[in-house]
Amino acid sequence: MKGKFISFEGSDGAGKTSVLRAIRADLEKQLGAAAVMYTREPGGDHISEQIRQILMDSKNTAMDARTEALLFAAARRQHVVADLKPALAAGKVILCDRYVDSSIAYQGAARHLGEQEVWQINQFAIDGLMPELTIYLDIPTELGLKRIATHRTDEVNRLDKEQLDFYHAVRHSYLRLAEKEPARIKTIDASQSLDQVIADVKAAMHAKFTDLFANEF
Repeated sequence: MKGKFISFEGSDGAGKTSVLRAIRADLEKQLGAAAVMYTREPGGDHISEQIRQILMDSKNTAMDARTEALLFAAARRQHVVADLKPALAAGKVILCDRYVDSSIAYQGAARHLGEQEVWQINQFAIDGLMPELTIYLDIPTELGLKRIATHRTDEVNRLDKEQLDFYHAVRHSYLRLAEKEPARIKTIDASQSLDQVIADVKAAMHAKFTDLFANEF
């Protein structure tokens, strides 16, 4: 596989959407639009997107936690086969909004299914495909939720309705993952200004892949 696989993680309100939009635009200027693939999880091809609709439907509040974890893993498996592996084989730079770490944090920790148990479910789904670099945008939980309440304009989904303890568990899980895998997961302080966060993300990407943003460093 010749491409580069970079995932972006973060608690709600960390600013992933804004950061990814900027990073994608600048990479496309450098490499050309055809060389960069933006994608998201759950989502990707039409099958994964249909699973996403079930997961995010605000009416599905009765969904069992294990059902949720299995649906995320199923969407991920389809995403790997239909989108990620072909893009890597084509030499593209993949910018993926969430991947396995999200399931470990949200379902494993916050849903109390067990981080290791959720990791094992996803091992079957991804068949060894992990990002070479994961950008984790870290933000204090209360600040992240305040940002959502103030700025989010899209439809509130099922996962946006959780309690504060849920989001604390998500953040603490991400921090544990980052401490456990420092070579892959780079933590960025997302409470900074957007411009500074973007600059820090570019620096982390350049440190891993020296050909990315080479004209800026």
